Amino acid sequence: MDQLQVPSIFVCCPSATLAVWSSAWLHGAAASDNALDALLAWGEEHEVVAADETVAEVFDLPVTGAVPTGPAQVLTSLRKLTSARSPGEAPAVRLVLPVPGDVRGLGGGGAFTEAALRAGEAVVLSGLGHGIVPQAIAEGLMRWTVYPVASDIVPDYVPLPEAEHALTDAIRDSAGALQELDIASDRPGVRAELSATLRSRPRPDWPSGTPGRALRVLQRAEEVGAILLLASADEPGGALSASAATRRAQALRPLSEAIRTARCAAVNEAVRVFADQTGRSQGA
Repeated sequence: MDQLQVPSIFVCCPSATLAVWSSAWLHGAAASDNALDALLAWGEEHEVVAADETVAEVFDLPVTGAVPTGPAQVLTSLRKLTSARSPGEAPAVRLVLPVPGDVRGLGGGGAFTEAALRAGEAVVLSGLGHGIVPQAIAEGLMRWTVYPVASDIVPDYVPLPEAEHALTDAIRDSAGALQELDIASDRPGVRAELSATLRSRPRPDWPSGTPGRALRVLQRAEEVGAILLLASADEPGGALSASAATRRAQALRPLSEAIRTARCAAVNEAVRVFADQTGRSQGA
């Protein structure tokens, strides 16, 4: 499964953009205007609401059903809520990419877990007892909802080198398994499809100082994710039976898990690096 040469795009998801930029802003590595501008890659307009009255009071946000506010209020509230945190504490924000059957990092059931599973992503505000979930509610409009979550969530930390190596292994194993099953599709024009898929993705900016290795892992995960998408959508991918298609899905599942793990590890490493820059002056 060779890598396509494309412009650096890195991407991931809206929650990744919010997690990295908010961490950079909280620790003086980015201005608030730049953090807010980065979100525009995911929609021309962004609005924020609280899931209930208690959250609304904590974050000074309108509750769901009221007129929403903009994401600048979330940054303001985050700064207020994290101002008392010591340098040794875990970063205040963390990316999770849950799927059915794997809800690690969500703190159990409840409205937050349900919303995060529907979205396939969320930002957990570690130690603050809250999480944020994005939802595209109309073309060009993204709504972020802040939910209460269990305050004792234990972060699922995977070192970035470990995640990168696991992704490499999963690529090799999945390619080998598909070849053994004789269901590795070789249809004409697949490289053009892959290039088009990658180029159609949003291209959010990342803060200056984002670790190069984290960006490299995000880039590779994005490329492999596009390959996985095409392989999964290719009906039946060269398979001659439903059972072969099932085996194909089983062969690709570890790769999907490795992509999610790599993305989380890369984003959370960037968050950690910015959180360690406590000696720098805070941004605007």
